[in-house]
Amino acid sequence: MVVGTGLIDLRIPETGSLKEKRGVLKRIIHRTQNEFNCSIAEVGDNDVWRRARIGFSVVGNDRPTINAKMDHILRFIDRLELAEVIRSRFEIMSYDDLMDGDDGDDAEAGKYD
Repeated sequence: MVVGTGLIDLRIPETGSLKEKRGVLKRIIHRTQNEFNCSIAEVGDNDVWRRARIGFSVVGNDRPTINAKMDHILRFIDRLELAEVIRSRFEIMSYDDLMDGDDGDDAEAGKYD
C-alpha cells in the first residue's frame, strides 16, 4: 500500500469575507473530490480571508501512480483558477512491510496490533 499526502497553500485575492472564502474553498474541494475520489479538506489558515491551506490524501498500489495522481490534483486545482497556488508539498509513504509475513490463514484475520 502506498499513501500520498499533500498540502497546498492558496491565495484567494477576490474574497472580502470568510463566507466568500468558504464558498471558493467548497467549490475547489467538491470538484477535486468528484474528479479524483480523494480525501481533501481545509487544514489551515481557517480565519484568514485571502489565504487557505488544504490537505489531501490518496492511496494506491505503487509510487509512480500515486505521484502522477498527486501531480494531476495540483494541476487541476491550479487550472480551476479560483485561487492561486502559492506553495505545495507532497509526501509519499510505502507500507509494504505491513503485509509481510501475512499468509491470510490467521485465526484472527482482520485484527491489528
